[in-house]
Amino acid sequence: MPCQPIWAVLGLISDHFPANMSFLTCHKQPMSPLSHESSLDTISRMLDELGEPRIVITEQFEILHANPAYHAAYGTAAIGRPCYEVSHGYRRPCNEEGESCPLQMTLASGQPERVLHIHRTAHGDEHVDVELMPLADISGHRHLFIEKMKPLQLASSQAAADKMVGRSAAFRHMLLLAQRAAPSSAAVLLFGESGTGKEGLARAIHDSGKPSAPFIVVDCASLSETLLESELFGYEKGAFTGANQRKQGLVEAAHGGTLFLDEIGDLPLSQQVKLLRLLESGSFRRVGGINSIPASFRLIAATHRNLDAMVADGSFRADLFYRLAVFPIRLPPLRERRDDIPLLCASLLERVAPGRALQLEASAMHWLQQHPFKGNIRELRNLLERASLLCDGERITLENLCSEDWSQPAATDTTTRTQFSCGLLPLDQLETQYLDWACQHSGLKRRELAAALQLTERTLYRRLAEPEKKTPAD
Repeated sequence: MPCQPIWAVLGLISDHFPANMSFLTCHKQPMSPLSHESSLDTISRMLDELGEPRIVITEQFEILHANPAYHAAYGTAAIGRPCYEVSHGYRRPCNEEGESCPLQMTLASGQPERVLHIHRTAHGDEHVDVELMPLADISGHRHLFIEKMKPLQLASSQAAADKMVGRSAAFRHMLLLAQRAAPSSAAVLLFGESGTGKEGLARAIHDSGKPSAPFIVVDCASLSETLLESELFGYEKGAFTGANQRKQGLVEAAHGGTLFLDEIGDLPLSQQVKLLRLLESGSFRRVGGINSIPASFRLIAATHRNLDAMVADGSFRADLFYRLAVFPIRLPPLRERRDDIPLLCASLLERVAPGRALQLEASAMHWLQQHPFKGNIRELRNLLERASLLCDGERITLENLCSEDWSQPAATDTTTRTQFSCGLLPLDQLETQYLDWACQHSGLKRRELAAALQLTERTLYRRLAEPEKKTPAD
């Protein structure tokens, strides 16, 4: 099994140390077989010099050594305990608790493995990029593993007004891909439904790589075809009527940083050609100019459209698509991460109502977790902002959320529209059919349904008690 020999590991991480440290070259010298004890002693002294948290564990998950950086981040009571107990509070290995276990993965593959976990820290739970490397002595016997922990700056697993937040498996998978992409200069394509937070993720990727460099946003959907070229590339004085002076374009402004092309699927075909030329040549010309200007930037593009289908029907160039989609990342819709809704609510309420310490009643939270959220996080934010304005106290009620027809699931469902588009009916018959549909398909309790229909609970009960009208589940 291709484990890393001890001397190879010394070479792999030697970049972290000054050139005058003696063990930097020991991997180039002949070595005798190392005992378990001498291997652990050598590795421990080496890891203690590193600024990032690292531990040494066995195949039985036991922590044999933790460096000072690990103790500072995760506490001192680690030696001799299972890693899954220290990191998560589990009584069983991670894979038995529904997590990806890097040790089990490494034991199966014999290769280094990398996962994203949520670890307990002195400051609460946080996302941690975990890398595990199997080691072997000169005889090839595997017995030790080094685990490296790197806290993510991309997002938080706690409520935070200034970061992306989440704990669900779908969210963590997205984060791990973003974490892998951040240090590189590869083009990233973010795709997902509207309102899933593509610009926020693009900015997080940029901040994890070059936070001090410019981050330039281009909304391809809001610019006309003629205006887009001059905005992207700039123009020379006299290039057209009204061009009274030279203007720097957004591509030039992004030099050394990140150019974020939002809604790239709305870019006209004529401009797709010019963007492709920019990416292939690494240079551009201002409108009305003759000199080529070098361009150096990190490209991140985003779209809610199906670019594969657009390539197939000819509305998006295949060659440009392959240049953009070097590293595609899908942002999951909110319905795939409903477990994150309470955390998102706490974070969004800090943004839309700072200083008020608002909380949601249980019925309001239940309604939100059942809501379809076709507008995703953007829709959730709008609902909470409106509810915060309607709320007079510190607790947001279901009525605060469901005070208008547009916020009701039943009012926007296509089944409802189809059911009542077949012609005029007497009002009492129409009401009967509507209540019958709402009871069967809304999934709401009686109190929630009453609020959604702008009725009192007693009035709804009375109307449902009439013959041939069904009762919602209690």
